[in-house]
Amino acid sequence: MPTTAAKPIGMADLAAQFSGHADLALEAVERVLRSGGYILGPEVSAFEEELAASLAVPHAVAVSSGTDALLAALMAMGVGPGDEVICPAFSFIATGMVIPRVGATPVFVDVEPDSFNVDPERILDALTPRTKAVIAVHLFGRVAALEEVAPILRERGVALIEDAAQAQGAMRDGRGIGSWGDVACISFFPAKVLGAAGDAGAVVTQRDDLVGPLRQARVHGAVGKNEHASIGGNFRIDALQAALLRVKLPLLEGWLQARIANASRYAKQAAPHPALLDNVHLPQVSPGERHVFAQYVIRARKRDALKAWLADHRVASEIYYPTPLQAQACFGGSAEETPVSALAGREVLAIPVHPELPEGATQRVVETIAAFYEQDPA
Repeated sequence: MPTTAAKPIGMADLAAQFSGHADLALEAVERVLRSGGYILGPEVSAFEEELAASLAVPHAVAVSSGTDALLAALMAMGVGPGDEVICPAFSFIATGMVIPRVGATPVFVDVEPDSFNVDPERILDALTPRTKAVIAVHLFGRVAALEEVAPILRERGVALIEDAAQAQGAMRDGRGIGSWGDVACISFFPAKVLGAAGDAGAVVTQRDDLVGPLRQARVHGAVGKNEHASIGGNFRIDALQAALLRVKLPLLEGWLQARIANASRYAKQAAPHPALLDNVHLPQVSPGERHVFAQYVIRARKRDALKAWLADHRVASEIYYPTPLQAQACFGGSAEETPVSALAGREVLAIPVHPELPEGATQRVVETIAAFYEQDPA
């Protein structure tokens, strides 16, 4: 029976998060409004410097969204008609959709069954003389396994773009985002680990030679007033978003620690429930990894029925990427081309892990999932 008395547990609580830094955020908004400079400008420059420093990379170029970060990266590296770009089939649509927008051809490959990140072997299998770039997604807050494939791509002159929309603060073997490829693209969509009050994004890079092309792509390919040297876009970030992100950036580490702690609670609290463990595969973190749990994604038997059960008990959940990218109508492929991605799309379910979860929330989520399988174990 549905539970109506219990307080809802949501996938995010941005209002509660705001209350923790409201005074500073409002001061930042007022500062920008009084300045009269609302697009790019000193707030954006300051944020770029602070973001780059936080990630231990030399350069950051702030843009209007995570999608536009990917577009700007492709444009800055000269990807275009006749080129192929490899990317995972199990990801948000933007990862694949930016590729034809620059005239290139997407080549979708399968993912690893446990991490959901792109399978490095599938990348190598898909390389052809036309491969100009690879977009490797660090999905759900976990850095992809790129240690072996990255040097091979570099030797072949294939650009490596890290889609780090969900992975700010994640680490693998002591290396964070932006240290594996030519660029890393970040999203500051409000529900991300570091969220703006609207759309915003950034490209970070260690390559000095890409900074100019990235900034050029951000402003319609302009190199001066009414002078346009390349095809770009309107990828400019608002000063308001940059100012708000400057307020939140120093708070990010605390929020990441809270996400990691909530994930740890799920693992410990699930242990006494054999019916749950028999039917649900919990996320696993390997030694040397720092998974920041942008989402806490389980694989579950009877996934759709479990989701309905959770909703009846006022626990939010979310299905990510039920259809592999190449099987979307805009690409016209088949889900059978990437069977691991297709299976993941039928089984995965994200449950709340955000930093503002109230005390006892993870225990209630675990008990609700356990109750579902205990009352219907078949």
